[in-house]
Amino acid sequence: MIRIYTQIEQGKAWTARYRSCSPVFACVLGFTETGLIPGISAAGLTPEDRKYTAIADAEFLYYGTGRKPQYPLPPLTAGASPVLISRAVVEALNIPIYLFNAGLPLLPAIPMIDLGGTPARCLSHGHALKLATVQHLLEQGLLWGERLAANIQKGYVILSECVVGGTTTALAILTGLGINAVGKVNSSHPVCNHEQKWALVQAGLEKMRQGAMGNGHRASGKGKKTNSQFPIPNPPLLVAPLQLVAAVGDPMQVTVAGMAIALSRSCGVLLAGGTQMLAVYALINAIATAYALCWRPEEVVVGTTRWVAEDPTGSTVELAQLVGRSCINLGGTPVPLLATQLSFADSRYPQLQAYEQGFVKEGMGAGGASIAAHLYKDWQQHQLLEAVEAQIEWLLSINSH
Repeated sequence: MIRIYTQIEQGKAWTARYRSCSPVFACVLGFTETGLIPGISAAGLTPEDRKYTAIADAEFLYYGTGRKPQYPLPPLTAGASPVLISRAVVEALNIPIYLFNAGLPLLPAIPMIDLGGTPARCLSHGHALKLATVQHLLEQGLLWGERLAANIQKGYVILSECVVGGTTTALAILTGLGINAVGKVNSSHPVCNHEQKWALVQAGLEKMRQGAMGNGHRASGKGKKTNSQFPIPNPPLLVAPLQLVAAVGDPMQVTVAGMAIALSRSCGVLLAGGTQMLAVYALINAIATAYALCWRPEEVVVGTTRWVAEDPTGSTVELAQLVGRSCINLGGTPVPLLATQLSFADSRYPQLQAYEQGFVKEGMGAGGASIAAHLYKDWQQHQLLEAVEAQIEWLLSINSH
């Protein structure tokens, strides 16, 4: 049920360490106006639908089919939201859920921890977030990572995300960190829209460079004082990581990076996602290097779905290897890439069969939740499929009334 694609021995050690351990599920939600660009994402049929994707997914994750939603799951081009997979697992295995608002345009109809972030502007502006907001979210991530870890005896946290348009901001972060990720990221489309993503990233990074040249003192780390504990590193890296997030990132990335750093000091971390979590791992390494933050990379893995790991229109395994090489260059440790081997080929629902045609693929920690179901309770293919199909069945019965 679990395949390890990179750093196999390290991945085996992690899965052996956390087999039978009870996990905690945390999801960090954010928003980038990049997700509103026509055609950029299939996580919502129209740009207007995509404004509601994260809050609808969060509501379903929290309540499941038990009550009529304030924000119903948005219609997709094809398939069904990956939150059905995550909900099936957390509900059946009674896994605790923590939801964090890192920067949403609308407030969800559920209990959620507000981190005081803001939605990001489109990354093509080269000024997606205020630097002060990015610093604040890193501090909040570190703080909440410590708080979550305090309640975990011997276990791990599934750190998941929901950011529509997030694979494009991931490409921007990876590129800004010097990783050649062009043509290797994934998307919710059956054929990844690499050219559209790359055009936006090039525009954003060029504007960031122009801004840095126009404010030389900021780029060099001299002149501008900050009351944050994360000043601009001096000498700077290729690009200071928090400045990079402020230019072309989204609010989830730096929040999850902070959480993972703090959590890794005392428990395991399963970064639940594909392209986006590989970008977060690269960011963790850059932030820890830039600000001399202590963390334990051997406690961290990236876990996704087979649909992402083996996506023929991306190159996830190669991307994980490139991120690993980048980490080694900074004196860090490469990351194991794990994926659930869950298949919907035999599902009786066309919404799930669509995953096998390349639609949706991942989101809301679906891959991480599936990996956890196998590690924690030794769930096999048929158990996971039955649990997810039960969610679809309930959803269809509610919608038909």
